[in-house]
Amino acid sequence: MIQRIQTVYMLISAILIGLLFSLPFAEIAHESMLYSFNIKGIVYQGTVTENGMAIAGLIGIILLLHVAAIFLYKKRILQIRSLVLAILLNAGLFGMFYFFTYYSFDNAEISFKVSVVFPLVSIILDYLAIRAIGKDEALIRSMDRIR
Repeated sequence: MIQRIQTVYMLISAILIGLLFSLPFAEIAHESMLYSFNIKGIVYQGTVTENGMAIAGLIGIILLLHVAAIFLYKKRILQIRSLVLAILLNAGLFGMFYFFTYYSFDNAEISFKVSVVFPLVSIILDYLAIRAIGKDEALIRSMDRIR
């Protein structure tokens, strides 16, 4: 299982998505107040101004899809489908990051952190994993044809 390159891609992607639970996404400066945007939502001095439960739930679902895909190594087609769903949800997560930051405040200075690009890196790694799984599937089917 771990000796396959697609498993390494999925594992790295799962680790990146898991890191989103602990890292901040952005800092927002609005009217001389500094807000923090993290998994809880948009927070100002410990109080939540915008709830981020939708983002937390979406990150949890994406993480579960990656973990499930790692253990579905015997069912390659289902593995590909779960990774395609994870790619779509990652794109939605990336959109939600920008929606939360720009929807909440007008004329605010936003400083995004490096963790915002983790969904994009995860999309690239998932695509590479899908390609490798497709090659494995083609190899298995060609061997079945020879028999």
